[in-house]
Amino acid sequence: MPKATAPQNAARRHFLKLVAGSGLIVSTTMLPGLAFAGQRFRPGLQLYTVRELMQQDARSTLQLIANLGYQEVEFAGLFDHPASTLATWLTDFKLRAPAGHTQLQPLLSSPSKILEEALTLGHSYVVLAYLHDHERADGLSSYLSLAEQLNRIGEQFQAAGVQLAYHNHDFEFVPTNGTTPYEVLLQQTSADSLKMELDIYWAAKMQVDMPSLFRQHPGRFPLWHLKDMAADGGFADLGQGIIDFAPIAAQSSLAGLQHAFVERDHTDDLQTTLEQGLKGFHKILL
Repeated sequence: MPKATAPQNAARRHFLKLVAGSGLIVSTTMLPGLAFAGQRFRPGLQLYTVRELMQQDARSTLQLIANLGYQEVEFAGLFDHPASTLATWLTDFKLRAPAGHTQLQPLLSSPSKILEEALTLGHSYVVLAYLHDHERADGLSSYLSLAEQLNRIGEQFQAAGVQLAYHNHDFEFVPTNGTTPYEVLLQQTSADSLKMELDIYWAAKMQVDMPSLFRQHPGRFPLWHLKDMAADGGFADLGQGIIDFAPIAAQSSLAGLQHAFVERDHTDDLQTTLEQGLKGFHKILL
């Protein structure tokens, strides 16, 4: 392993200080960055994975992520910072942020503000991250109404050069009256107005045939969350779980994949999660 540089040693010390404050458990070594030649996709990280660190010190956390070897990030909120400040830090550490998450109510009430922040951060995609219980309380009717709203907002965003997308959990795949909420969104929205960010963990949990989904809706899945599953159904570090990523990754071109983000919702060893996530990314998306 190459010798760590002075900036990397400083980042290590600050990382350990942040982690100690967050209550997470990590080892005292740090991967000083990996270089993979010929990679088709730039390795990305969903910042929800490091949300406690981002909340404490966003700048140093972004530096850490870059030092590890990640090249892209996906925002999960702005962590109480102006978009312009975050954009400066991204530039400082040569990171790109092709996508960011938002919630439904801000998207409906302040789409212009969401769009302005997205453009400031260099997003190509704004992703609806999650539907709360009350936002889907009417079953399929909720999704039919949502589809109409997303079509309208998606057209507005497209005019400004930003693509709207939808991120799934498990509940979108629950069979309902001969279909699923996910299929309603796919069928009732324009492929131009709404793309899909496929969370592979949640789709696998619902036993979704993802290659078949790509064949039915080619080009509709430009964003993926690379998240692995433990044998008990919980979360695992990428490449250490039971999900067979090979047949999914083999259809990445059909899916229209452009950006993929490592994610783990909860971990007891953040450093290992980040390091293994990077290794898993390069193994899966050769």
